Amino acid sequence: MSYLKEPDYVHGQAARTGILLVNLGTPAAPTAQALRPYLKEFLSDPRVVEIPRLVWWLILNGIILNTRPKKSAEKYAAIWTADGSPLRVHTEKQATLLRGWLGEKITSPLKVEYAMRYGQPSIPATLARMKAEGCERILILPAYPQYAASSTATAFDMAFAWLQKTRNQPALRTLKHYHDHPAYIQALAANIRDDWQRNGRPDVLVMSFHGVPRYTLEKGDPYHCECQKTGRLLAAALGLEPQQYRLTFQSRFGRAEWIQPYTDKTLAALGKEGVKRVDVVAPGFTADCLETLEELAMEGRDTFLEAGGQEFRYIPALNEHPQWIAALGQIALENLGGWVSLDGERNADEEARQTSRCMALNLGAWN
Repeated sequence: MSYLKEPDYVHGQAARTGILLVNLGTPAAPTAQALRPYLKEFLSDPRVVEIPRLVWWLILNGIILNTRPKKSAEKYAAIWTADGSPLRVHTEKQATLLRGWLGEKITSPLKVEYAMRYGQPSIPATLARMKAEGCERILILPAYPQYAASSTATAFDMAFAWLQKTRNQPALRTLKHYHDHPAYIQALAANIRDDWQRNGRPDVLVMSFHGVPRYTLEKGDPYHCECQKTGRLLAAALGLEPQQYRLTFQSRFGRAEWIQPYTDKTLAALGKEGVKRVDVVAPGFTADCLETLEELAMEGRDTFLEAGGQEFRYIPALNEHPQWIAALGQIALENLGGWVSLDGERNADEEARQTSRCMALNLGAWN
């Protein structure tokens, strides 16, 4: 194996601790030309599509990449902003705010960056840059609260693949999940309450998570169970009775059965049952993206209203909510143990040194 070129050694460079916030990814532009390489990278991942490689290669290259880029580009165009992809914009802001939040509490040299599993900025390129800037310890912090092999694990795979090609490796830590972390649950609840204070409460709250094929559950993926636990904890934090919320799964793809109940079918059923107002929130998405802004906020609205519902609201993802940034910081700190020094620890160390000096002076006077 040939290793990656090591960065030039810089004498006196302080060793840093790094945090890499990783999200799924986004095309560079809402065009078919930009969607094709993005979809090819995404759908070529064997953790995303677990069917025989030769069969899938023929389907992907013969059908999907010739038809889906244009359709997907139209969807992306509907949610694209002047600043670019919402997912990238929110993830970049989260990394910046997390850097500031941690900067007030950590005295050790610290660097916080973000990367995308698919598209740019890539995980290998960002890790290489962090290493070149002195990061000798790096925490991989996924933007996915619930663990799934098709999201969290494949991000780790990419980080480890880079590590395998690196001669002078930094220490690497990974954070598997935080689906039941109290700070995450409270941030979700605060975000929803803030929206309800402005717009009133719905008849039913639909908690929609990204779907995965049912066979992943049968093969041992914990994702479905972790989504269920998040939903139960969030309902309890909001004081909801069972009839006041539904937990569903969205974004089906292909002909295989996916975990249920499905979001679109649930919204249609609620409309037909005479439910007047539905709010939809996506607890598994920490930043708004195509699946929340187009699939839920647009398609979901149409589905519910066409089925007889009267009012539909999509509650934005956590994005830059202050309580979420604080929760993200708390989660990061809990996983940086032994790697960083906190401001309080610095003060305690300084007091200990001063006490030692005083004791030495007093002992000298006695002698």
